[in-house]
Amino acid sequence: MPELPEVEVTRLSFGDRIAGALVISVVMGKPLRWPLGCAPSDLTGSLVRAVRRRGKYLLLDLDCGVLLIHLGMSGSLTFSRDDRAPGKHDHFDLLTTYGRLRLHDPRRFGAVVFATSQDDPRAQKLLGKLGMEPLSADFDLALFQASLKSRKSAIKQVLLGGEVVVGVGNIYACEALFLAGIRPTARASRLSRPRIASLWHTVRAVLSRAVEKGGSTLRDFSNANGDSGYFQLEANVYGRSGMPCKVCGTNIKSIRQGQRSSFFCAKCQRN
Repeated sequence: MPELPEVEVTRLSFGDRIAGALVISVVMGKPLRWPLGCAPSDLTGSLVRAVRRRGKYLLLDLDCGVLLIHLGMSGSLTFSRDDRAPGKHDHFDLLTTYGRLRLHDPRRFGAVVFATSQDDPRAQKLLGKLGMEPLSADFDLALFQASLKSRKSAIKQVLLGGEVVVGVGNIYACEALFLAGIRPTARASRLSRPRIASLWHTVRAVLSRAVEKGGSTLRDFSNANGDSGYFQLEANVYGRSGMPCKVCGTNIKSIRQGQRSSFFCAKCQRN
């Protein structure tokens, strides 16, 4: 699933190129996770002002509202002047004066939703409960510490939940916890403030590095230019079950937490 780094990499790959474009037409394919929320023709003639990100949502600011785009489990965007007809798994085309923005989503868990503003109930339903942005100045250490101290769940599950901090997906949670020396099963409320501060730093560092490396391409992720990501090649623990830890040589372990696999070093990470 594309996580925050992949979504941010996607934004960076086309945001500046589409800003200022006029929408010529919108073509919808097979139904996505949620309905568009307006007639496609209602968007014709609108101006694309900017592209922002909130968590794992891309926000296309239009002069008439905002398009919220989620890539789902397997979605990706391309932006080009390619005039090829939509393929079997292309389900949204935004044709503009600067090029065509196309959503390719084989599993159709992605979505494109129109709202009149970010305060619109449709937008708030998707964005209203999201936690702090880890790559922004809003990622406050004191608030992060207070939020973790009030949660009794395993720290890995809290990170994935998105209500404290957004976008720390499975691979990045595993890597941040390793660098902070915290086992994924540790109860969030029992972590000391110094350990939480260490995790706060590693979350930012891991996500920043992932953006720098173009995200992670575990299956078929690519940015709007068709480029793959390479962060997964640097992973310390993720996907390395049974392999030696790069720090101490102990074999990396893997357990199931919820529906996801957690990878950790039993020697370097403690509860």
